Amino acid sequence: MLLKEYRICMPLTVDEYKIGQLYMISKHSHEQSDRGEGVEVVQNEPFEDPHHGNGQFTEKRVYLNSKLPSWARAVVPKIFYVTEKAWNYYPYTITEYTCSFLPKFSIHIETKYEDNKGSNDSIFDNEAKDLEREVCFIDIACDEIPERYYKESEDPKHFKSEKTGRGQLREGWRDSHQPIMCSYKLVTVKFEVWGLQTRVEQFVHKVVRDILLIGHRQAFAWVDEWYDMTMDEVREFERATQEATNKKIGVFPPAISISSTPLLPSSVRSAPSSAPSTPLSTDAPEFLSVPKDRPRKKSAPETLTLPDPEKKATLNLPGIHSSDKPCRPKSE
Repeated sequence: MLLKEYRICMPLTVDEYKIGQLYMISKHSHEQSDRGEGVEVVQNEPFEDPHHGNGQFTEKRVYLNSKLPSWARAVVPKIFYVTEKAWNYYPYTITEYTCSFLPKFSIHIETKYEDNKGSNDSIFDNEAKDLEREVCFIDIACDEIPERYYKESEDPKHFKSEKTGRGQLREGWRDSHQPIMCSYKLVTVKFEVWGLQTRVEQFVHKVVRDILLIGHRQAFAWVDEWYDMTMDEVREFERATQEATNKKIGVFPPAISISSTPLLPSSVRSAPSSAPSTPLSTDAPEFLSVPKDRPRKKSAPETLTLPDPEKKATLNLPGIHSSDKPCRPKSE
């Protein structure tokens, strides 16, 4: 298990980012999706949790085979996806990633948002007070991102918002900028497979860090697109974008409800107060299952006639010599 805490500051308030993070997630998922790969939305519904109150539950499938490194592609099936389950009780959220093909793999993320510059060192005391972890600050303006994801229009050093007047952030901006907020993310990566654990967990954390940096840069760079939206408007944008994304990758649109809070079975929707429990199945996914009614191929005759032991026969086959001595196993 590898545990890290990420702190990402934004030139926004926590109330403003409630709209921004929903808009960013939907638009980012749509941009990163293409036919056969991307983010399929399976479920998106409001629900009520006895501990956290009203929230939103989403379930997604992230198809990403081509984005895996070559050593990982060698051990996973061609059709490969990760299941994402998220419980959004903003300003507190829980997100889990699992894969039935890799039952010993999981990512667990707890997020809290506060109006400060990342100075709260005890924000996760209830969740991980005694757990050793590395604290990583992510600077949306100055940290480098992978070159293939760079866009000047999404660079906070160049972008300036017309609606808010914020932007063109410079080094050290977190010390003086107002308003300012911080996304605190406690990320636990587990891959309990001997020989691969350290390599995989370090790789996953690198991917998580890149995604957090890119996503938060985009949320700010797109601020003029979402700043005036109401919650109903961003939920409608979310619904329409998710439907378009599902069609883009070649799946049917999900049934998305945004108007009411149904009474849902606790085993399906509600999450425990500290961390949700997502069952991990050791069964192979459906696309790996062998059809039960598949006819058996015949590579040999139905019956085999053995030679009569009372009749001695000599088989003159190349490379084979008869001998009365018993066979001995070949020494290693």
